[in-house]
Amino acid sequence: MPKVQTIDPNKVRRPGFVEFRPIPVNQYQKSVSDERGNFTNDEFHAIYHDMVLIREFETMLNLIKTKGEYNGTPYNHPGPAHLSIGQESAAVGMAWTLSVDDFIFGSHRSHGEILAKGMSAIHKLDDIQLTKIMENFFEGAIYEIVKDGFEGTVKELARRFLVYGTLAEIFARKTGFNRGLGGSMHAFFTPFGVYPNNAIVGGSGDIAVGAALYKKVNRKHGIVVANIGDAAMACGPVWEGITFAAMDQFRELWEGDMQGGLPVIINIMNNQYGMGGQTCGETMGYDIAARIGAGVNPDQMHAERVDGYNPLAVIDAYKRKRKVLEDKKGPVLLDVLTYRYSGHSPSDASSYRTKEEVEAWKRQDCIKGFAQQMIEAGVSFQSDLDRINEDIRTLVNEMFLLSIDDKISPRMENPDIIGDMMFSNGSVDSFSENEPEVLLPLEENPRVKRIAGKERFAFDADGKPFSKMKQYQLRDGIFEAIIDRFYKDGSLIAYGEECRDWGGAFAVYNGLTESLPYHRLFNSPISEASIVGTAIGYAMCGGRVIPEIMYCDFIGRAGDEIFNQLPKWQAMSGNVLKMPVVVRVSVGSKYGAQHSQDLTSLVAHIPGIKVCFPATPYDAKGLMNAALQGTDPVIFFESQRIYDIGEQFHKNGVPKEYYEIQLGEPDIKRSGDDITFLTVGYTLYQALKAADVLKEKYGMSAEVIDARSLVPFNYEKVIESVKKTGKIIIAGDATSRGSFLNDFATNISQLAFDYLDAPVSVLGSRNWITPAHELEEAFFPQPSWFLDMIHERIQPLKGYIPGQNFTDGELIKRSKKGI
Repeated sequence: MPKVQTIDPNKVRRPGFVEFRPIPVNQYQKSVSDERGNFTNDEFHAIYHDMVLIREFETMLNLIKTKGEYNGTPYNHPGPAHLSIGQESAAVGMAWTLSVDDFIFGSHRSHGEILAKGMSAIHKLDDIQLTKIMENFFEGAIYEIVKDGFEGTVKELARRFLVYGTLAEIFARKTGFNRGLGGSMHAFFTPFGVYPNNAIVGGSGDIAVGAALYKKVNRKHGIVVANIGDAAMACGPVWEGITFAAMDQFRELWEGDMQGGLPVIINIMNNQYGMGGQTCGETMGYDIAARIGAGVNPDQMHAERVDGYNPLAVIDAYKRKRKVLEDKKGPVLLDVLTYRYSGHSPSDASSYRTKEEVEAWKRQDCIKGFAQQMIEAGVSFQSDLDRINEDIRTLVNEMFLLSIDDKISPRMENPDIIGDMMFSNGSVDSFSENEPEVLLPLEENPRVKRIAGKERFAFDADGKPFSKMKQYQLRDGIFEAIIDRFYKDGSLIAYGEECRDWGGAFAVYNGLTESLPYHRLFNSPISEASIVGTAIGYAMCGGRVIPEIMYCDFIGRAGDEIFNQLPKWQAMSGNVLKMPVVVRVSVGSKYGAQHSQDLTSLVAHIPGIKVCFPATPYDAKGLMNAALQGTDPVIFFESQRIYDIGEQFHKNGVPKEYYEIQLGEPDIKRSGDDITFLTVGYTLYQALKAADVLKEKYGMSAEVIDARSLVPFNYEKVIESVKKTGKIIIAGDATSRGSFLNDFATNISQLAFDYLDAPVSVLGSRNWITPAHELEEAFFPQPSWFLDMIHERIQPLKGYIPGQNFTDGELIKRSKKGI
């Protein structure tokens, strides 16, 4: 709690009641006739057109999946197709008022939303703008395909562009909007304001909130819509995203034009079912999803239920809710009532519902109902609507034929290109053209002044260490890199638990508060999923962000975001998106089984994330500088045991100037000839102590190499060392079973097999829970364990009596017990 806010016990202990206001349910009851004065005839026809386009598109996919053909043309599409037949008016109503500056995010059932938002953009953009977008996207590759032989208007051409690009993406063609790497559930097109759709139910819930945060912090026009299904209201990312979006600090603590709520609408596409579960009456308890808003904040999220079977009702709601967001009173929750005729997917026989129920909804079909209203209002004749229907059938068939033509729409000839897309490997000083907002000049920051008086090398001229207070520490190196970037990149923000007034749980951020306004550095809820998820949305919209996870153990709370979202969007976008996110994660000790785990191996296992773990102040600053200059997601591990350690290796000390250390390059911390120690994180210092004993008592010199990074990793320096020494121990604090240390071992065994005089040995922590501090010496690798392992697995040490048992028999015994 910031000091400017006082919790008065006399106030909070008063008796009273929490009162709720009525939540509107289907209050809009107007028809086309009633709205004649607010829409032109052309606009009514456009609304009808967009709904029919979605229906035909989805019908085409359904026929391909169930019948193996469309209009007599056979095609086999083994991929997914989660269809939204029946939901067309909800999608078109949602998108109708939105501009290209308004972003939508979706679920796996989002083809209709893509087309609706795309057509909304086409309706609003002029010919010059549309042509520029089409010509510039992927250097005009899609544009050239759809304009070949076409003689219609630019808007008609843009419609072809939209349908083709979406369909080619679904069919995994390299001419799709994301080069075929996103597919059905991940397709999007950012020039029209269509941002990623998500295969994970509720996955867009917190990401979309991050996009709204980006718009707010960077003063960008537009609102953000998170389109999620009703079943997603059970998902953690949605709840955590809502909690983040509704933080009081936006109104209470953020200042000036930053004051006020986030411009985000949580749009529930409420089709009544989640997979085969009926949300109302079976798997949920809210009855009406709009009820949820009442529990979030005093504004009740301005929640209401809207009849999504009437596109005009949804359009009306969006006009009203935009005003709420423009008045900075967001977030907003809309419960848009709709229905899907198809099952969860074409393979779903809908055995969980009756035919009578489906037929009852079909009798009130949104497209037929809207068409009837148009005719009754004198807006259209049936012949006009028939022409629209036929035009759309022709369009969809033509784009279908183009998208399955292997010559016109080939798949990626060399899938190895995917590897080149895993990382963007960019170098960007700033993602903002604006001057960074700070509260005082960098040189006047109180911590910067304190650091200026510190010794940037740990030892004096006589080799005597300076006091801890006097030494430039590892936490200073991280701080120096971060504050430097805050003064360079106006888009950069940082947040997490206790990041601001406390200065971070381990004092890394101490001093940032004095330099940064609230909107650039703030405390988040204790909500790891939203901490990382919002960072993903912030970055994919064009900003740089440092989210912090206080303890490595809490990575599990953000598992979906770290494993399924953060590492995948660059490649799935066909490199349209960048992901400049540096997730700071501290690795603990002293606090037992749920606060002291090294989970680096879990993260390093996931393709698409860069992973580094510095162990010295010099490396911490250089690696953080490189991470913050880059355009890729980085998990930046930091050991709590060495935050206060000084620089012991670079005798000139940690430079005051800016410098980078390339991620993936290990560093020789001590040269040696008889054995190599490759270490990760804190174990560097245990290895050095072991090397001292080895030299003093047994005359062996150890070459100690600090990995510094896990992904990427350059083996060349390690292999050269092994060629010299013939022996290697790989050590880290992660439990040994399943550790990334074993990945190192496997590769070194293969790459240096001809030079090894003994098996590659892995030294990790025990396969236990992490015990209390008093028992940690039995769990984490100790200096003596290096000698134990040398004696029992590499070469006998004369007169040595091991303390730990690393014999074959003991390893087999432990494995059989699973420990």
